[in-house]
Amino acid sequence: MRQIAEQALDIANSLGASYADARVIEQQTESIETKNLTVAAVNMGSTMGLGIRVLVDGGWGFSSTQDLSTKGIKTAAFIACAAAKASASCLESPITWASEPIHEATWNSPWQIDPFTVALETKIAILLDAAKIMLAVKGITLARGMMVFIKEKKYYANSEGSRIEQNFIKTGSGIEAYATNANERQRRSYPNSMGGQQKLAGFEAVTNFDLPGNAERIANEVVALLSADDCPVGKHDVILGSSQLGLQIHESMGHPSELDRALGWEINFAGASFLTPEKLGKLQYGSRIVNLVADATAKGALGSFGFDDEGVAAQKTYLVKDGIFTGYLSSRDTVHLIGQTRSGGCMRAESWSNQPIIRMTNISLEPGNAGTLEDLIADTDRGILFETNKSWSIDQLRYNFQFSTEIAWEIEKGRRKRLLKNASYGGITPEFWNSCDAICDEREYFEWGLPNCGKGQPMQLMWTGHGASPSRFRQVNVGMANAK
Repeated sequence: MRQIAEQALDIANSLGASYADARVIEQQTESIETKNLTVAAVNMGSTMGLGIRVLVDGGWGFSSTQDLSTKGIKTAAFIACAAAKASASCLESPITWASEPIHEATWNSPWQIDPFTVALETKIAILLDAAKIMLAVKGITLARGMMVFIKEKKYYANSEGSRIEQNFIKTGSGIEAYATNANERQRRSYPNSMGGQQKLAGFEAVTNFDLPGNAERIANEVVALLSADDCPVGKHDVILGSSQLGLQIHESMGHPSELDRALGWEINFAGASFLTPEKLGKLQYGSRIVNLVADATAKGALGSFGFDDEGVAAQKTYLVKDGIFTGYLSSRDTVHLIGQTRSGGCMRAESWSNQPIIRMTNISLEPGNAGTLEDLIADTDRGILFETNKSWSIDQLRYNFQFSTEIAWEIEKGRRKRLLKNASYGGITPEFWNSCDAICDEREYFEWGLPNCGKGQPMQLMWTGHGASPSRFRQVNVGMANAK
């Protein structure tokens, strides 16, 4: 891998590049899906290729190839340099490039059991055991299970002298139970919706979540939802469970804090942002207890790494501090536009075949001092507890939003009461975060993984993480999906 990268840099330099970087990535994947007591799909694959990015005459160019022969590398470098020259002819001013120390390093994500050493039969058996338990509950009409494993080796080199090797193992798993009657269908997921929980870990992440051990509970819950009352309509105090809050953070802070969106450079695929640069350091984004960070150093979190795809070391930075909007997700060629001198280390590409763009790392809400979830419920006279995302909608500026969850509970006088279905809530981003008056402490903090964040055209999917403790928001519009 090193030899391929060095060759790409040498060729780019000979073609007139003032800067070049090369990423050589080898990836192995395995995914499993079960439907009731059958295996619906098993997919295994591998890929290896080179991505090369160059600056020529102040303009960017990029190319990629799976042909790792000298001829293939030379062709890719030539295409990248030709594209850079073409883009330079369209620029109003050359690229301004933030400095970064030279890094020579190896970084490994944490894992205990390599999932690719675990027999396929063992993995399938776990999912089918959970399915048997779910299907044994009267009223269950469909039981689904899924696992995904990715092993990635990435070698990065740039013309400044950085040489970085990174090794990732990603594991994800989850189950879903469905119940149906003549009028509707309900779903419950564990540990989370959208494919379960994903993290940088080995097969121990599957066994730690004990899918069969939670199968009966979610099956009983989804059957109960069929006869539950609809979520009421009106303004209510709201408690969001940590997984739902993770997605709220993703959509209403993660995406709008991407600096390329805020600058109007990236407005494809629901781009743009209400967090425009003149608001930096001034906007009261949330209440004083709201502290949101971008932390690529969080151990085991899905959005963690040692270095981004520009060779910038992983960092923890505040996006919102004491409620004030204070930071962006940035890159080496954008950070000067907000008066800063070092990139936030947020340039990442989905694979060797994609050009890096600004992406989320782990965008998380720091814990508060409101105790446990049960403490927070006990402190709430009337409200609604929302758990596990079902659907979401948010405008292009990430300003107006509506979310629904799989399940909710009405809270009365500090206790969970009625089970509620078809639960939804919505609002305006800064108004919503300014209504936050309580955040549970570190005992309830959990790093949720989102493996399929989409951005750009052609679209790239990215691993991101979102840590949160359950939190309370005052007088939120709820039941919007049920309003007549």
